[in-house]
Amino acid sequence: MNCSSLLKDHLNPQPNSQSQVQKAVDSVRVALQDSLGNSVPSLNLYIQTPTEKIFVSSVSAGSAPLTETTTFRFASNTKIFTSTAILKMHQDKWLDFKAKISDNIPGTNIPYVPNTPEWNFPYKNQITIEQLLQHSAGVYDVDNDSVPGYHGLSYTAFIQNAEPNHQFLTENMVLQLAKHQLTYFAPTKGYHYSNTGYSILGYIIAHVYSLKRGHDMTYNDYVQDYMVGPNTKVPLALHFPVWANDQVMPSPYATGTERLPGKTIVFGDYNMSAQVAEGNGYGTPVSLNTFVRTLMKGENVLTPETIHLMQTDVSAINPNYALACFYTKNMGFGHNGERCGTLSLAMYDPATDVSVVAYINLVDKVKGEDSFLACFKAIYSAAWGGRAALGYPSGPL
Repeated sequence: MNCSSLLKDHLNPQPNSQSQVQKAVDSVRVALQDSLGNSVPSLNLYIQTPTEKIFVSSVSAGSAPLTETTTFRFASNTKIFTSTAILKMHQDKWLDFKAKISDNIPGTNIPYVPNTPEWNFPYKNQITIEQLLQHSAGVYDVDNDSVPGYHGLSYTAFIQNAEPNHQFLTENMVLQLAKHQLTYFAPTKGYHYSNTGYSILGYIIAHVYSLKRGHDMTYNDYVQDYMVGPNTKVPLALHFPVWANDQVMPSPYATGTERLPGKTIVFGDYNMSAQVAEGNGYGTPVSLNTFVRTLMKGENVLTPETIHLMQTDVSAINPNYALACFYTKNMGFGHNGERCGTLSLAMYDPATDVSVVAYINLVDKVKGEDSFLACFKAIYSAAWGGRAALGYPSGPL
């Protein structure tokens, strides 16, 4: 079949496709529910092929299914947007992603990050923008790992527990690195996932854009103006809050549930200012799918050459993670994420021209890592199950 000859209005589910995908996702949710010995609020899949667009929501008995217009927090899938912003700026010669973060921004005598004691964290003058994108810079993650003086908690968790509406800034997090001289390793000497490294990338995006505009601009300003807003190539309803008072998602939205031993937390409105550029994004599965699909096909803000760079520019220490992008067999290129009681993934497979967005609004930690991984694996199984139901190669279910 010549897919290029298909008209857009033909992108509708075939008679049995919707029910087959629903059956596959239902099967995964029920198996997870049995494994956990507790209910699973919802497991959701949006899948687009060359000829069909299908959304299914599997929910517990008596619950209303979510829809393709339901907003959800897609957490670290935000990193794809951060990488895209950096590479778009590189395309436009606003920055050099191979540069050290202590180097000057092109055409200025101003460095990417401040040359001040508050920013004097380990190896700062050796770290490149590229290494931050690859998680090979060794930047300590004050969002996930414990920080001295915060009773065994991460800096962001401790502060947010004490003051839920606290306005976080990247400078707050970097100060912890400098104050305690925190690091994992020297640049390129290892791989360690770091939200704080991406917070620094968000700072760089806002800083470069502010210099271009001549006044203060934010990470979200750049993303809206150049990547997803009404005047961009592919306008989409995606939002990346940077302010502590920007907590309310548009209705309808999916709450997230986090189960801990002896306690359950339900997340709705939430202060995401600590997660700018690393996990603050939200939108609908349709919008997230459209962005990742058009991006990875070279039909959005990045050229095909730059997309190839995003997918293949890996560090020697971890050949599986490029510039906020990794490859999964029979799923394609993309990312995943976990935040506020929701797990998600967004992937595009160039071999089959199939894209998927899967998410579950449950993070179960009652049995520690075992129950968490069961939820994490469920989003992959739902995506692979949906592909298999439509006749595409899939992975382990």
